[in-house]
Amino acid sequence: MKKHIPRILFIAPLPPPIHGSAIVSQQIKDSKLIGDSFRCDWVNLSTSRSMGEIGRRNPIKILRFLSSLFGTFWKLLIHRYALCYLAITCHGGGFLKDAPFVLLCKLFRRKIVIHQHNKGMSAYMERRPYCWLLPLVYRNAKVILLSWYLYPDIERVVKKKQVIICPNGIPQTNSETIVRNNEVPHLLFLSNLIITKGVCVLLDACKILKDKGVGFVCDFVGGETAEIDSDMFNTDVNHRGLGNCVIYNGRKYGSDKERFFKDADIFVFPTYYHNECFPLVLLEAMQYQLPIVTTNEGGIPDVVQDGVNGIICERQNAESLAAAIERLLLNPTLRRQMGNAGYEIFRQKFTVGARIS
Repeated sequence: MKKHIPRILFIAPLPPPIHGSAIVSQQIKDSKLIGDSFRCDWVNLSTSRSMGEIGRRNPIKILRFLSSLFGTFWKLLIHRYALCYLAITCHGGGFLKDAPFVLLCKLFRRKIVIHQHNKGMSAYMERRPYCWLLPLVYRNAKVILLSWYLYPDIERVVKKKQVIICPNGIPQTNSETIVRNNEVPHLLFLSNLIITKGVCVLLDACKILKDKGVGFVCDFVGGETAEIDSDMFNTDVNHRGLGNCVIYNGRKYGSDKERFFKDADIFVFPTYYHNECFPLVLLEAMQYQLPIVTTNEGGIPDVVQDGVNGIICERQNAESLAAAIERLLLNPTLRRQMGNAGYEIFRQKFTVGARIS
């Protein structure tokens, strides 16, 4: 008798643009284990195709939304899915855009798993129409959270028994011991140029360090956004007198990005982004044996243990950030110890490994 293979409908954002949720969705789509175990259909939930489109009104985004919604309806109509997996936004306009996909799956009485890659639900629970729409969307659904640190944001809508904890992971692509011999230590910031990722806070910290006579080079790697483009960034750099020690390098991928990880001595990620959950870039930095300076936003404390593989500083506090960076700049032995500890934590807890490869 021919073995029945369950069919799953995946409704999730796929790159481009590149961000955590889209990367994880692509990992799942590329997974041989999942591909061999299930018959998988996909609907791309993203209406933006570049970082510049995010947050901007564009008629083509409406057409993409309608196309995805109709595609979902059609797939539900012609296939009997064992499960519908959705990676949706849990707040704001993004939630209003994504909620119809969940409700459509519920209309067809399908089992639902929601993979939560963002937070911010708690700020909307008293507002209309969220106060009745959020419970409707999440009722009886299984919810994958990246960390228990994120549960308080949704606890008024989602019961603990609905929750499954599954941290993000990335494939291990580097296993070599990296020897760093920079005469002047290099800091690395790798993220799109978003204010709440800590871009300006880091620039202010760099100015504090330079004024104290501490030597360093700070490389910024990431895409321009509607908030900050390269001209604006370089204007801010020159305004602070950092032209000789802060460099914007644009987007980097593959071996070009790998080179920046290998050349860096410290990874800095001073985020206060309200949707920050479990940044994959921290796992990348740990893979390259870098000590990390970051904040306790979202599920980051599950990744960076203060004093073990990095330093947790105060959010939106340039003085606190500068002090943490200075401590590592002046202590190469501590940098190596924290970098090696981070690599072991990454290898043991956050590699994709057998989970989806």
